Amino acid sequence: MQALGRALGRVLGEASLAEIPGPLLIALRGDLGAGKTTFVGGVLNAMGFTGPVRSPTYTLVEPYEAATRTLYHLDLYRLAEPRDVEALGVRDLLTVDAVLLVEWPERAAGVLPDADLTVSIQYPDQAAQGREVALSGGPGRGARLLAALAELWALLET
Repeated sequence: MQALGRALGRVLGEASLAEIPGPLLIALRGDLGAGKTTFVGGVLNAMGFTGPVRSPTYTLVEPYEAATRTLYHLDLYRLAEPRDVEALGVRDLLTVDAVLLVEWPERAAGVLPDADLTVSIQYPDQAAQGREVALSGGPGRGARLLAALAELWALLET
């Protein structure tokens, strides 16, 4: 999963930088250890970040500066109530250039804005070693992001 997850993350990073203006909220769903932080590492690499990528399990929010965007990696696993996300100031993070990658978004159900894109990483079954990744997008920016992702992914496969 590491190579594929990082590659898919890089494609997402390139797509979000290419032609998708405005803030982006990307929901990352999957069990513990599914590869969500590896995926975020790929996005950060595509955005020009070369330092270490830390899981925000304890800090809850890790900010990263790129040339044209600010990226925030959030891990909401430890939140007890959806309203606890308000204390993190998530709505203030949704600036014009921001990309929010949110692990465990269901912990903030009803409080977070709708995701532009949802990335679900699952184990296909207990015996399998790989992962299944599903992407879904909302209207507007989400649909444009999915189209840009499909185009870039197709280029990688050729």
